[in-house]
Parts: sequence; structure tokens; C-alpha cells
Amino acid sequence: MSLAARDAAAIAAIEKLRFGPFAARSGAGRHLIADDGRRVVDFSASWGAASLGHGHPALVEAVGRAVSAMPGASLLSLINEPAVALAERLLAITPGGERRVWLGHSGSDANETVVRAIEAATGRRRVIAFVGAYHGGTALSMSVSGHTAQTHSPPRAGLFLLPYPDSYRPHFPGAIGEAALAQLDHLLATVCPPSDTAAVIVEAIQADGGLLVPPPGFLPALAERCRRHGILLVCDEVKVGLGRTGLLHAFEAEGISPDLVSFGKGLGGGLPLSAVVGPAAILDHRTAFAMQTLCGNPVSCTAGLAVLDTIAAEGLAGNAAARGRELADGLRRLAGRHEAIGDIRGRGLAVGVELVEDRDSRAPAGRLCQAVVYRAWELGLLLFYVGTRSNVLEITPALTITSAEIEEGLAVLDLALADAASGRVDAAAVAAYAGW
Repeated sequence: MSLAARDAAAIAAIEKLRFGPFAARSGAGRHLIADDGRRVVDFSASWGAASLGHGHPALVEAVGRAVSAMPGASLLSLINEPAVALAERLLAITPGGERRVWLGHSGSDANETVVRAIEAATGRRRVIAFVGAYHGGTALSMSVSGHTAQTHSPPRAGLFLLPYPDSYRPHFPGAIGEAALAQLDHLLATVCPPSDTAAVIVEAIQADGGLLVPPPGFLPALAERCRRHGILLVCDEVKVGLGRTGLLHAFEAEGISPDLVSFGKGLGGGLPLSAVVGPAAILDHRTAFAMQTLCGNPVSCTAGLAVLDTIAAEGLAGNAAARGRELADGLRRLAGRHEAIGDIRGRGLAVGVELVEDRDSRAPAGRLCQAVVYRAWELGLLLFYVGTRSNVLEITPALTITSAEIEEGLAVLDLALADAASGRVDAAAVAAYAGW
């Protein structure tokens, strides 16, 4: 029985997001070794979580050393050096005054903790987020999200959603970003009083919403309104932070300094690890308020330290910036050959390619996007799609990717686009996978 068949028979569907029978036996650098032995270029890095790629020596050494002499399994009731050292490192690289660090397992639990802790500490009940945002898969993190894939989970009481600025598909006439700010002003002046508004939670690039990059000035204007009204600004850096955009923090591109920051995915280099950095007044509010048995696991924390050390030692933010420029240039070349490419956007190695039926109407090409991703795997490239219309190819390779590997992946993507557009992809096979 194939690995895909065994997976289907054994693992619950409710935890899967599958775009095809993509089975991998192992990984090597920026490649995966497929179940059939093929070597596949990895443009996904497991949604950015495998930030150093597969089998990076620094991570292998650090995790092996940590597992061999684990000082317990948690920080819940026992202090351990890796957890304290990781917290100290995160404080050193994240701006702010007197702060503390909360350590968890995923971006979902980090963002859930952010909201719970802010509400408890401030006594305020309202939260503002953005349409298209995916802040997690736990009950509360879903309830403050705005992604179309989560309509099965109702929003929490007190949530207000704003449109995230989309330069390719403006929601409203006028200057991009101004409409969202005007709606925020209207909310604060009417049904969402600042005195009862705990936080605004935003991504500096909206990842799962379609790799949307806000227009210059939007984030500073948002931050100014938060300061003016005494509302905490939370930046969700789970997917686009820690070097991916060519800067250590994605929010640095606009020069803002959020009150709280959530980290996840790439922080653990592929191991379960997340963090929240924020004011001591919030994160020290009450003991045992947001505890989990394996929080601060010393193996995961050691992996996090290795990731941060490697990002600094190997200049991986700079590599992301340089390789990102090469990637964007290559994608623009593909756009000259493929009419389905409507827009290319992002920063560094967080890149979105929006596929359309035609460039005049900009009608979303969701089915084509599904076929491209499916065919790319068959030809030797792994990538996924995102967006509220499921028509944006997401490219988030490991921060260690090379120029040659980018060209290798682009060559496969070129073929996949051509095959999908000409109907050379089995539509029935693609239809078996729902994606999102």
C-alpha cells in the first residue's frame, strides 16, 4: 500500500489540507525526496516552518544534543536553560520596553494567548482584525480570524473585521488603504469605542489572505491610531517573520513598533515552537493563566536558538532579500509567457502569484491554480496556494535557498503553468483534493 493510501486510511481528515497525493519520504536541504524516489524542489518549506530547509547541520546538531540530555520536558513547573535563553534572545531582537515572553507550540496557540491575555489584563472585550487573516486553528484564534476557509467557525463576540488593503483588487474606490483606515475611524467613533477595544491584530503581509502587501504608510497610520486611542497593536509574524521578508521582522519595512508580536512556524525550524513577546503588564497578569504541559520544551527551544543563531550567522535575511529579487525577476519572465499570471507580489521569500482567467477582468482562476500546484508536484516542485479565492500560488522556500534552486523551481513552474493552461492535467485527479 502506498504512503498516500496508508495516510488516507489512518489519519483524520479534519487535520489535513491536501492539494494532491504529495507524499515525502525524506528531505535534503531545499529538496524533498518523494515516496516514489523523485527529488522535488521545495518552494513551500512546509508553509514556511522548515525555515532552514531539511537537515540543516546546525539544527541537527542542536536537537541531537538537546534530546540526549533533556532537562525535563517543560517550563511549566521546572526552569530550564534553553527556554530561558530563547526568551532572552527574543527579547533582545524585538523592540519594546519592559517585556516578557510566552512560549508555546504553534502560531495558533500564540495568537490565542495574545487575545486572552490582553482581554484579561485590560478588561476590554473588543478586538479588531482583518478580512482574509488566518490567525490559527484553535477555537479562539479562528474566532479572531477573517479567512474564507474558516466560515465554519463563527467569529467571537466583540470582533470587528476591516478590509485588508489589496492593491491588485481594491475593495473600494479611492486611495488603497484609506478605505480601511476610514472604516476603522468610523468603528471607533460609533460601535467599537476605544475604551472597550483591547487590540488590533494585523499581519505586516497578509499571508494566507493572498500574500497581500499593504501600501506604504498604511501600517504607520494604523499604529498611530492605536497609540492615539490607547489600543494595543499586535503584529502576527508567524508566517512572514524572522528573516523571510529580507528583514528580521516583517513589520520593520514600515518602521512600526508593535506592542505585542507573535512568532511561530519558522521559529522552530520544523519543530513545534511559538512565542509571544509583549509588555510585562500583559504577560505577567496572572500566573498559570495560559499554561500547557509542554510549553518551553527544551528540545524545541534549543531548535529555536539554533534557528536564530543560523539566521544571524549565515545572513539569511540578506539571502532572503537577494534570492527574493531573483525569484521575482524570474516570475516576471514567466508572466511574459503565461497570461494567467495576473499579479506578482511580496517581499523577500514571501511571494504570491495571483492567477486569473484573463488580465482584463482579473477573474480569479481557482481551478487553474489547483491544477498548477498538482502538476508542479508531478513534475518536481512543491508549492501550495492561498487567498480568499484560492487562486494565489504561495512561494515560501527555506531561507537558505540558492540561486540555482530558484531557477530549478521556476523551470518546473513554467512547465506546470503551460500544462495546466492547455488542459494536460487530469481534472478528476485534481478534483479529489479540496485544498482551501
